[in-house]
Amino acid sequence: MFNRSKTVRDLLNFVPGKRRLGAYRFLPIFFCIGGVMEWIMINVRIGHETFYDVYRRKRSEREHQQKIADGLIVLKEPAAK
Repeated sequence: MFNRSKTVRDLLNFVPGKRRLGAYRFLPIFFCIGGVMEWIMINVRIGHETFYDVYRRKRSEREHQQKIADGLIVLKEPAAK
């Protein structure tokens, strides 16, 4: 257990800026990771859709369902044969 703690501590001490920035020295790393994730969600297609395509479609579906529930949209019944 303590050996693993020492390994993690050594890895954390490997990141420069401990004296000047303290714990905040990790912020640029996480900022870059967040930027890469955002770029992937916008630009990488899985199948035929990106993350934002799915998000926009689901938001549109929710808004349409809410309008139906509020009575702003009335669905027409199919004509009987």
